[in-house]
Amino acid sequence: MNTRSVSQRLADSPSVRDTILSAARAARGEAGADAHAMTHSWLFTGPPGSGRSNSAVAFAAALVCTDPDEPGCGKCQSCIDAFGDSHTDIVHVVPQELSISIETVRNEIIAPAARLPTIASWRVVIVEDADRLSAPARDALLKTVEEPPASTVIILCAPSTDPKDFSPTLRSRCRHLYIPQPSMREVMRILMEEEGASESDAQLAAATSLRHIGRARALIRNEVIQNRRAQVIQLAELIFHGDQSFQAVGALLTAIKKESEEAHAERDTEEREKLEQALGMGAKGKGAAKALSGASKAVKDLETQQKKRGTRRQRDAMDLALVDFAGVYRDALILKAGSQLQLTHPDFEGLSREIAEKVSVEGLVACQDAIEKCRVHISQSVGPQIAFFGMIGAIRRACKVK
Repeated sequence: MNTRSVSQRLADSPSVRDTILSAARAARGEAGADAHAMTHSWLFTGPPGSGRSNSAVAFAAALVCTDPDEPGCGKCQSCIDAFGDSHTDIVHVVPQELSISIETVRNEIIAPAARLPTIASWRVVIVEDADRLSAPARDALLKTVEEPPASTVIILCAPSTDPKDFSPTLRSRCRHLYIPQPSMREVMRILMEEEGASESDAQLAAATSLRHIGRARALIRNEVIQNRRAQVIQLAELIFHGDQSFQAVGALLTAIKKESEEAHAERDTEEREKLEQALGMGAKGKGAAKALSGASKAVKDLETQQKKRGTRRQRDAMDLALVDFAGVYRDALILKAGSQLQLTHPDFEGLSREIAEKVSVEGLVACQDAIEKCRVHISQSVGPQIAFFGMIGAIRRACKVK
């Protein structure tokens, strides 16, 4: 069991640690604590994989901790439950769809935020990916963020305060805390201590994930993701082999779709069966037809929701693949320039070196631009095959492949 304290968990980011612990001490009303350090609405921002949600959970643990001397001690039952995502007064909202709907805000954020805490002094609501709030959802959440209940703390997590990422109106109602990217050493520590990884595996995962904690964990845990990464990187070699790169992209997209569906098929089926049982589908007799009519709509709504979740999972998987792919050309640029920067894919240095020898600096930059354009197209609902094929064509031109 990991019983590291909040102070230890956030040691890699002293400014984050000090802000969170100062707020927790103020929330306790400790003598000498800065009364202005605590507020009820927070916005945690930082690059992907920086650990925004981990910092939010650490803050929640410090608030519900029962140790009289050290907020977020890591050893009391409240801390253990907080870090184990099982504390009754901590609500952790992790969106599964492309956007956060007004229904989700009302049911999963506003309603829980309005309830009194059950065992702790505070009820904490953490909302990941708050940049995905739809316009109606933002409007619905505004009053709660502006005037949360006296015993409630709301922590919204988003990539940045840029208006494209997060509502300026909501931003103005929150205290902002920036979560920096963790160091290589910190990501390696997490992987070795919490995932049981060897030092060499931890170092590779930390590098190839660009210090993205969640991605690094997945690379250690999941063999499918490890194989997918290798499959994506090999695309850079196939660029120089005629139509093989297009064939490989087709196989990649098919595999991503299939794996995404299979990984959640059982859960989706169970969710549907539970709903059907709750609605009494299959019943007969007087009034059954009318009841089943309403039940049919509920099932259809669930299927729509499941489809949206599936679309997001596939988009996320494709985006991760593109990040891995871009890393090959970044490494080629680093090698071509003779820089000592850390490679993204050190285990594929040979491939990156070959590309660096074949392609000009301008060509390598054009390859990265083509990948970024594909990422944008995917986020804008352009068909995956069209977006990926367009990218491959642009990279072949940049590499002067005939």
